[in-house]
Amino acid sequence: MEEFVACFGGVDDPRASNARHDLVEVMFVALVATLCGAEDCTDMALFARSKLGFLRQIVKLEAGPPSHDTFSRVFRLLAPEPFEAAFARFTAAFAGRLAGVVAIDGKAVRGAYERGRKASPLHLVNVWAAEARLVIGQRLAPGRNEVLGAQQALALLNLEGCIVTADALHCRVDTAQAILATGADYALALKANQPSLLAQAERLMQGAPDQAVAQSGPAIAHDRLEHRSAQVVPAQGIDFPGLAAIGRVVSQRSLAGQCEPDTVRWFLLSTPLSAEQLLDVARTHWSIENQVHWVLDVDLREDAARSRKDNAPQNLALIRKLALNLLRTHKDKASIKGKIKKAGWDDDFLLSLLTHMR
Repeated sequence: MEEFVACFGGVDDPRASNARHDLVEVMFVALVATLCGAEDCTDMALFARSKLGFLRQIVKLEAGPPSHDTFSRVFRLLAPEPFEAAFARFTAAFAGRLAGVVAIDGKAVRGAYERGRKASPLHLVNVWAAEARLVIGQRLAPGRNEVLGAQQALALLNLEGCIVTADALHCRVDTAQAILATGADYALALKANQPSLLAQAERLMQGAPDQAVAQSGPAIAHDRLEHRSAQVVPAQGIDFPGLAAIGRVVSQRSLAGQCEPDTVRWFLLSTPLSAEQLLDVARTHWSIENQVHWVLDVDLREDAARSRKDNAPQNLALIRKLALNLLRTHKDKASIKGKIKKAGWDDDFLLSLLTHMR
């Protein structure tokens, strides 16, 4: 609890000065409730009443268990930016020095839409440290502008020694500069949205046919046989911040014995990775989809979340990521779904979840 208070205690309380419940205690109870399967403020209030004895072993709750209205008011009014900055500090303190791939990707919270605007759900940018298995950042994509959201998320992080990966939307000068400013290198996907850069990359690769090729596979996934190969060539004559090399990954797939057209992916690299390293980096990037976004939607029910007023959707999404980090990094071998059930059923296991992130 001391670490939690140290990181989140500086977040300003948006409520009136006579608020009965301590802000950090409300945040903490919301986190504990989410670890046990709570999906909204109603669930959090029910959990607080049901587990009051357990909670008072850790926090005072002198005014009793927070109500639905208290949870709702706090998360609607709480400014997301300082809350997300505190989250980044808390995660950094636990993770220590990061290494390896840090993936950036956007995600819609599909249940968080205003009536009559169902086509415009809340859109967040998430930052995932794959080797540490931690979500280390979140930022709103303002006006669904994922590029700006990613740059704002990066500004909160120290990523020295990491390789930041992102899809072709982020293959831009300003995003490359934002990544380099964190101390990291980048591996940015390059597609036809940057036609001049893509043409230059293709010419460089064609001019180096003897460059070493790394092979991966064949591997079977989803009843599909896939073989991948990669090449990396030095980048010469391309004006792009920090650019050191061009990478190409070719995927050959077959389904039920029928070959599909080859998929060619291009990358801008700020460090001269080997072809083998590029294969690993390109594959690791997608762990943000199956280890973060899929788990948030299926196990933590994020897409079904109907909190949609003011700042509540963004703040509650951050609580879910805090819970996911605790669940993911706990040494118990159960699945995320299994750990959520165990946390609700077994107070000793729940306490071990809360104390292992030190």
